[in-house]
This record gives sequence, C-alpha cells and structure tokens, in this order.
Amino acid sequence: MLQIALSPALALYLLYRGLRNRAYFARMEERLGFLPATFHSTGMGSLWLHAVSVGEVLSAVELIRRVGAARPDVDIFVSTATLAGRVTAEQRLAGLVRGVFYAPLDYRSAVRRVLRRIRPAALVVMETEIWPNLYREAKRSGAALLVVNGRISDRALPRYRRWSWFFGGCLELADEIWVQSPQDAERYLLAGAPASRVVSAGNLKYDFQPPRAIAADLAAFLDRLNAPEVWVAASTMPPAQTGDPDEDDAVIAAFQELRRPGLLLILAPRRPERFDAVAEKLRAAGLAFACRSQPGRLALPGVLLLDSIGELAAVFERATVVFMGGTLASRGGHNVLEPAFFAKPVIAGPHMENFAEMAAEFTAAGALIRIQDAPSLGSAVRRALDAPGRAGEIAQQLALAKRGVVHRVAARVLQALEDGVPDPGRPLLRPLACLWAFSHRMNVARGTRSARSLSTRVVSIGGLTMGGSGKSPVVAHLAARLADPAILTRGYRRQNAGAPLIVPRGTHAPAAQTGDEAQMFVRRHIAHVGIGADRYETGRLLEAQLKPAVFLLDDGFQHVRLRRDADIVLIDATRPWGGGLFPVGLRREPLEALGRATAILLTRVPKGVPTTGIERVLRRHTSCPIFRSRMVPEPWTGASRKVAAFCGIGSPAAFWRTLEDLGLEIVERAAFPDHHRYSLAELEAFGEKAGGATLVTTEKDWMNLPAGFSTAIECVRISVEIDNEDQLLRLIEGRQ
Repeated sequence: MLQIALSPALALYLLYRGLRNRAYFARMEERLGFLPATFHSTGMGSLWLHAVSVGEVLSAVELIRRVGAARPDVDIFVSTATLAGRVTAEQRLAGLVRGVFYAPLDYRSAVRRVLRRIRPAALVVMETEIWPNLYREAKRSGAALLVVNGRISDRALPRYRRWSWFFGGCLELADEIWVQSPQDAERYLLAGAPASRVVSAGNLKYDFQPPRAIAADLAAFLDRLNAPEVWVAASTMPPAQTGDPDEDDAVIAAFQELRRPGLLLILAPRRPERFDAVAEKLRAAGLAFACRSQPGRLALPGVLLLDSIGELAAVFERATVVFMGGTLASRGGHNVLEPAFFAKPVIAGPHMENFAEMAAEFTAAGALIRIQDAPSLGSAVRRALDAPGRAGEIAQQLALAKRGVVHRVAARVLQALEDGVPDPGRPLLRPLACLWAFSHRMNVARGTRSARSLSTRVVSIGGLTMGGSGKSPVVAHLAARLADPAILTRGYRRQNAGAPLIVPRGTHAPAAQTGDEAQMFVRRHIAHVGIGADRYETGRLLEAQLKPAVFLLDDGFQHVRLRRDADIVLIDATRPWGGGLFPVGLRREPLEALGRATAILLTRVPKGVPTTGIERVLRRHTSCPIFRSRMVPEPWTGASRKVAAFCGIGSPAAFWRTLEDLGLEIVERAAFPDHHRYSLAELEAFGEKAGGATLVTTEKDWMNLPAGFSTAIECVRISVEIDNEDQLLRLIEGRQ
C-alpha cells in the first residue's frame, strides 16, 4: 500500500484502481516515488539513467555496459515511462543495473523520495525529456545532470521555440547537453539552451549492439517453417491524426495483395495494448496466423504476430525485407539502424521527422526505400523481394561507419559521476536548520571560551554528522597502531553514566557499564579506555593512573570544552554532508566548521575511486590534508550464505552493502534505532521471520545482545584501510 497520506480523493481513486488492477497500483506507487525496499544505494552515489521508450532503452544499453565496466562500485538505476520500455529494460539490462523502475511523476515530493532512496551522483536524461522538477531537484541534491543523445524533431521545434523562455530555464540546469547532430544543436539553442553547454556528439543509436541470437523456441519455430521469404513489419502504429492510415491495416492489405506462396509476414505492433486488436484484424481478414505467445502450427503464406516485447531486434536477422512502422502514420518514424546492422533492405513512409538527418543520408545513398502512402507498400515489398539489390549492404556500411559515439559519452558520464556529490535532504525544514545553526554556533563559542587542557596530547576523531561515518572502527584501528594510547569516550547509554570509568588495556568491564562502542575498544585490548561524559575529568584520572602517550577523543569534534592538539574529521564519502544541517539532514555543524580541522579522513571510499566532487567542496572551507579510507570486512566464516541481517547503527544501508559485497544473500533484514539493546523476545521473533537463515549482525550490535544469545548469531567484523596511513599517524603523534 502507499506509504503516504494522500488527498482523500486521490487515495480513494488509487484504492479503487488497485482493487481492480494490482499491477496498476504498484506502478502508481513507483510513480509517486515509493521504490521497492531493495532499491537503495550505499556507494558514493549511483547513476540514474532516465530512458522513456524502448528505443531510448536500446540506445542506452552499450553506454550502461561501458560505465558499469569502468565503475563496478556504482549502482546503476534505470527509469522508464512506458510498459514496453520497462519490459525491454528488464530484459536487456539484466545483470547490468541494480534496478529498473517507473519514473516518478514530475512533482517535487515524488522526485525527492526517489533521490533520497537511490542518491544519484549523476542523472543522465536520454533524448528530449525535459521535466522541470526532476532537473531542479536533481541539481539541488548535488547530482550532475547530463542530457544525452538529445534531439528535437521538426514537429516539436515550433513548440520549443515558442516556449523557449520556459524550456531555457530548465535546460540551463543541465551541466552539458550532448546532441545527435549539428542540426539538433541549433534547435537546442533556439529552445533556450546555453551555447556553452551544447555539444554535437553523434547518435548513440549507431552503437547499438544486436542481440546475439533469437530465443531458442522462436528460432525452432522459424526453422520448422523454413520460409523462403520473410517480411518483417516492425513497430506498426495506429493513426496519429485525421487522414493517417492504420499501419496494421496497410500491412495486412499489402500482404493480401502480394499472394506469394512461401511468404512469412512477421507483424510486430509497437504498442502491447494493440496485440489483441491486431489479432482480430488478422482473423477478420481470413489470414492464416499464429501468435508468438502461442505458436502452434502455421501454413505459408502466413503471419506470425509478434505479441511479445524485446524480441524484435533479434528477429531482423531472419528478415528478407523490413518495413519500418511509424512512418506512414504521422508518428515521426522509428530507428532503421537495427535492421541496417543485419544488412536488410528497409522500406519507410514519408514520416521520418524524428530521424530526419539519418533518413536523408540513408535515402540519398540508396540504403532506404521510401514510399509516400499506404497503397504503395505492397509494390515496394514485391520489388525488394524480387530484386533486393545492395540497399541492405549500403545501410550496413553507413551504420557501421558512425560507431564510436558511446566511447565519448561514457567518458563524460564517468566524469559526471566523479563531479556529483549526492546529498538529498528535506528542504522544507530549512527554517529550523537556521535556528539549529545559530544555537550550535553559540554553544561552540561558549564551550571554546571555557575549554580546559590536559597535559597529554589529545587528538579528536570526530565528524560533522550524527552517526554512521565509521568513527569507532577508525579509532580502534588508529589506537592499534599507536604507542601506549588511551581512548576517551562518553560511553553512550551505559549504566551509572555520571561516574568516570577507567578500564586499563587488557582488563574487562561489563558492557552495561561501558556502553556498546566503548565495549568494542575494551574487548580488543588495544588501548586504555576512559569512559565518562566529562572527558576532561576522565582524562585527568587516566593521566594520574596510567600515563598514556596520547589520547584519542572518540566522537569529539563538537566536544570543544576539552582542548585538542589535532582534530581529525571523518566524512563518510557515501553521504558526505549528511543531507543538510539538522533537521534538514543529519549534519551537526555548517561546513564552515571544517576550518577547525587538522586533517580530513574520507571513509567508505572504494580503492582507486576518485573523490573529485567531495574534495572540490572541501577546499572551499579548508586547506588541511585529505586522506581516504575504506571499511574492509573480514572473510565470512558462516556455514550458510543465506542470512537474516539486523542492526542498530547510524547507517544500516552500509551494513546491507557489506553483506552483499561478501556474496551473501539477505533473505530478511531489520534496522533498529542506533545503540539499540535487544531483548530476547525481539530476537526470537526475528529468528522466526528468518525461517532458518543464519542470523547476522554488526560487531557493535553484538555487544548489545542479551546474555546467552550471542552464540546463535554471526558477527561481521570489519577492519579499516587508510591510504598514506604513515603520514596520518605522524600527524596524530605530532611528528609533522
């Protein structure tokens, strides 16, 4: 069910449609921005590619393949606006993308929900889709915005020119607009696009990769027929305006006119909702036909109705001649490159406005047979069957000569992924964020004036955001590499929180007295641990009893009442700014606070992945050194790879991603509040839902399990890997 309180009228309407058609209701949930639970991104930003139609999806396949191969760490999501586009994307992009969904309605609330879920570093919009709220909210979230394979048809140009004051404002939001031809570049300028951002790059459709083979059962059916001549009528369309022919009627009439004994017509309507209507037309015409969905037997001459989605491109290989639909009716035409790659002669009507430059080039070279009306179709097919000539070969040569566009576009998309810094928040709460910023600024100033110093060197390991940046693992990692360190921590949610507790290295203390994070430090035996809300008094006790060489102040960037010798600020590269200042997001301080930092440590950065966009923002506020690190899970030792995962940490999605990186299948998952203490009843209930799968949690959550239950639960432990670690250690120790 929908997860939002809609207006009563809309809610009742959707409920009514949902009761009648559950598939429609599910589509509407996605259109309103409610994506499936598995659609989330935990990397440094995903790629969202918006391709409305089947043709746009096919144009994007090779681009997606190239980007995915170059950046396997990036989650790729594809949105479509049509049922046929959705099915094609799911078929052709299986294994290449993380998810396919229906594009949200162009309302800010719907778009923002999608942006918060998949957090794109780059939004790539195919061809001519201009959605004002999508463009605006994507840029506001920190994503780079590219228009790729852009084109404006003859029919659409007057509208774009007339409304250029509106479209120009939208197109100015795009970082770059890569168009198919110089003519399209001129048209985008007339529509209001900035000249500096329009690039004539060529047509991605030329890099179309034909399917390797027809589906086995369809190939077997065609082999049994062994038709000497095969005519494919591709993507046929109904009338668009008064005077247009119905292309299915035109094809059926031409087939009856031909009367060729061994001819097989493969009729492929463009729209799935027309499959049944076309079957009725064939039945009324008295033609022998079979449906792809129910092949049966078929005598020649006969018709195969291709009532399936995503198989047409592979069928062109079996064609003798192809008629391209959408060209007799005023539909602007369809892409002729797919049959051209198989060197097939192609017939098209007068309407090729959407591919005007390509159609003109192919026609001039004799690679495209043009007809002016529906009655001419039969004779054109007969001539092509009787004397195919070199039209197909010329078409193939033209199609292959212009390949290579995808290489340039993929390089630009990869650059956009580096530049984008996804940080979606909740803009409606910005007035409250201003109050938070003012109050916090006063608290920092007051705390700084009254700050006290310890005699031992103090180094803070903290962050700008509330939880989830990996502070505790980093503190533990650094402590293990320092000589005689001590850790100062507040011991969140521990018992008897008022009294400081000192736990010398190698000794033990109950988790209830330390808190979960401090218990991790205690059990690792890496440092003395001082636990208390007043870190100054706790530090004095530690100095008096154990005389450590250096203090690591855990989560201490905002604890300005204790003076520090160095501030190491951790920034989670997967969500660097926390979605905005609280309560818009989870950031505790404005970015100007980075001026207090001695060094920045970016966490969760995959090995070798650039952080260009994040560093560009950081350099506006600080000139301190920037280091990169990543969390590395220890190898999985469980008996089963099917797990039920639960956690109570600041970034649950990061834990899910860690399990996926380990090759585990998550059959059930549950996220609890940060620092959650689990009851026996909660774990037993979750175990029942898991259905026998191995229960798994984080090391921090393992500290909060009830006594006697931990033996039944696997714990995923992680280590930290820091680039240029020696330099960071020297800075912490004060040796530079």
